[in-house]
Amino acid sequence: MPATRDPRPIGVFDSGLGGLTAVREIFRQLPNESVVYFGDTARLPYGNKSRETVTRFSLEIASFLLRQNVKCIVVACNTASSHALEALRAHFELPVVGVIEPAARAAVTASPHGRIGVVGTLATVGSGAYAHEIERLAPGASVIQRACPLFVPLVEEGWLEHPVTRLVAEEYLAELAQARLESLILGCTHYPLIAPLLAELVGPQVRLIDSGAEAARATAALLAERGQLAESRDPQHRFFLSDEPRRRSFARVAESFLSRPLPHVTVVDQTDQPWFMRAPVVSSGEAS
Repeated sequence: MPATRDPRPIGVFDSGLGGLTAVREIFRQLPNESVVYFGDTARLPYGNKSRETVTRFSLEIASFLLRQNVKCIVVACNTASSHALEALRAHFELPVVGVIEPAARAAVTASPHGRIGVVGTLATVGSGAYAHEIERLAPGASVIQRACPLFVPLVEEGWLEHPVTRLVAEEYLAELAQARLESLILGCTHYPLIAPLLAELVGPQVRLIDSGAEAARATAALLAERGQLAESRDPQHRFFLSDEPRRRSFARVAESFLSRPLPHVTVVDQTDQPWFMRAPVVSSGEAS
């Protein structure tokens, strides 16, 4: 193992606040590390956007994080991990950690008979990224996926214990609850906030896999292997958003993700280039 140490921060990004659950795990597993977090609140959700759009957004945000002198980037967004991870790794020289592979590996380990469920956004489930990765790790495993697009707005609204959230979860998980699963991947970093409800619905025999927590573990292992762990006793954290949410519940919801008071947040332009330098995006059949 290299003997060097690297005090530079870890960069983390998500389409909104959900990635704070991954940051919470980084704080827990790597207490000496500084973190720079970017939440793209101006353009969420990513789950209903195309691969090309999500990739463009991800490259812009990664460029911003690179200017903050980060030593690695954690893509704490399942949609961005499924759509943009290869492009990010091809475009940047620093290590980029996604959530798909670590969570799939944990699910395979927890499922000796290969009965694995996945819940996520429309884009994550539609990409087939988890099914593909699980098949690579455990050929022949049985994977049941369910898109749960309403979970993100319900969580961001703070309705963690609301009757409506329970009704929606019961509808989404009806098939999974009958599938004799061994593990269930929470394929969105928002979902750990309703993990108690999901665990109740699928049963105690099913291990829930927190994709953000698994990405944090993978990051810790990567930095240790590269000799880039920090030794700071006073880590400095910076939080950026691309828009300031107007909901009165914003701070409360953000703190529930982070499990601690939210530090000062800076609102910045999320794009890597000024808007007037970017080529216009023209939809099919439309003119700009």
